[in-house]
Amino acid sequence: MNPQATPLADDACYLALKARDARFDGRFFTGVTSTGIYCRPVCSVKTPKRENCRFFGHAAQAENAGFRPCLRCRPELAPHSVVWSIQDASYILAHQAARLLDEPEAWAPTFVASRAYGGALPLARGKGALRLRPGEAGSAAPAGEEAASTLGRGGTSPHDTEPTVAGLAAKLGISDRHVRRIFEMQFGVSPMQYLQTRRLLTAKQLLADTALPVTQIALISGFASVRRFNAAFVGHYGLNPTQMRRQGATSPDTGITVRLGYRPPYDVAAMTGFFKKRQINAIEFVADSVGNMEMGRTFRVEVGGKVHAGWIHASFDESRCHVALRISDSLREVLPLVIRRLRAMLDLDADPQAINSVLHASFPGGDGLRVPGAMDGYELAVRAVLGQQITVAAARTLAQRMVDKFGEPMETPWPALTRLFPAAAVLARASGDALGQLGIVKQRQTAIVGIAQAVADKRLQLHGGADVNATIAALKALPGIGDWTAQYIAMRALRWPDAFPAGDVALHKALGVQGLKNPAKEAELASMAWKPWRSYAVIRAWSGAMQAGPSPDAPQLIADGARAARAGGTKGI
Repeated sequence: MNPQATPLADDACYLALKARDARFDGRFFTGVTSTGIYCRPVCSVKTPKRENCRFFGHAAQAENAGFRPCLRCRPELAPHSVVWSIQDASYILAHQAARLLDEPEAWAPTFVASRAYGGALPLARGKGALRLRPGEAGSAAPAGEEAASTLGRGGTSPHDTEPTVAGLAAKLGISDRHVRRIFEMQFGVSPMQYLQTRRLLTAKQLLADTALPVTQIALISGFASVRRFNAAFVGHYGLNPTQMRRQGATSPDTGITVRLGYRPPYDVAAMTGFFKKRQINAIEFVADSVGNMEMGRTFRVEVGGKVHAGWIHASFDESRCHVALRISDSLREVLPLVIRRLRAMLDLDADPQAINSVLHASFPGGDGLRVPGAMDGYELAVRAVLGQQITVAAARTLAQRMVDKFGEPMETPWPALTRLFPAAAVLARASGDALGQLGIVKQRQTAIVGIAQAVADKRLQLHGGADVNATIAALKALPGIGDWTAQYIAMRALRWPDAFPAGDVALHKALGVQGLKNPAKEAELASMAWKPWRSYAVIRAWSGAMQAGPSPDAPQLIADGARAARAGGTKGI
């Protein structure tokens, strides 16, 4: 059983709290009965007495118990708890349900821009809309009124594209009642309370880190009106939204800045180095000098039929385990979505403890490595096709030519950022001659146009909320897309932690199976011991982490694992 599926060990949590251990940030929260406040394990305030502490696995549990978030450590900055298990079916279903609720894009590509929040859903108006329990903070229904049974509804209008419990159950293949039961069993709160907490904490972060007007924050965070926004804050926290404003919080001359937390260890140099090696000029830049780990890029996203384009800039503060994210004003309407995409791109929600418990023996030098993601899954897919069977440098050259020819010019305060990656609609109409002049062979031309057409027609979604198996099947059905490309896209764009491009030549070399009769099969067999974290194993193998650590027996361990897999066992490593 995964330890996070069982009740928290209070004594262990208290020890982590006393040590202010950042490895447990987001893994639990501490409610202090003497103050009525809940904190992260890394909070800098004086450690409370043991008898005054209550421990919760999720912020929603702490708020449901009557605690309000600490204004100093700010629970909204904690990395999310994204845990995968291969043992407990109810645990898997509950966390997959939460993941779907955290990803509005998983439900419809046209959800309303001003309410697009990766981590909460809007309170729709009308019959069947999301409502809180009668009399609960933020509820439009007075005490005694029958609560709505759904989280939303399905249909064609903007509000009709919101998730419902029935829709969530259908996606998971279980009943409505079972969704509610497993969700409350695993999280200790209802789906409605979970969403409400996500929404409130998002609003709290924007109030603290930005100078945006309260009205805009209310809509961006997913509230249907400022009245409901104010009512939810007063009812939940006993404070008006303006009282959550941090003293002296101001915006820079251009853009909006927010902070994002992560759990150590995190190999920042490896992450920035990965992106720098693949950098395409004009749409992105990476500065990875000592003491100056920062990245910038242009970004485009379509939400609710409206295209939002702008720039983002991220810089690492390793001493505080934070990333400072600066976003152009043109992206403010989709700010929560941008935050979620950046968290995925930098893999800020990974749980190193869970991952390393499986992979450390085979890859002792890779404990801080993360899986690099993508801000735009469509862009990543095109770049993956360009990289088929050629070197990274050669693929980068082709991508640069494509951006120079088809990329849309844009103005930014960053001299290195002058273009957007070619839009899907543009590449969908690109002729073979135009692509051929860039040095792209015919097979890859067909694959690129096929991906662009599928994305432009909204037949293909490439983001963390997409159905992994269905998306991989849809990708492989396109011309020129094989298993390697589909698995690579799943690993980086779909954020699937168990993707494994078994046919990768560099992977074969790293694992020492390139000289065998069927290296792809041998690599696949060896990888069974690394489930459900095979994406992380791939990154570690590519980085050479297998040879960097103190275990000279790692290659032999992999060979033993392959033999165990053939015999039906997968616990050899």
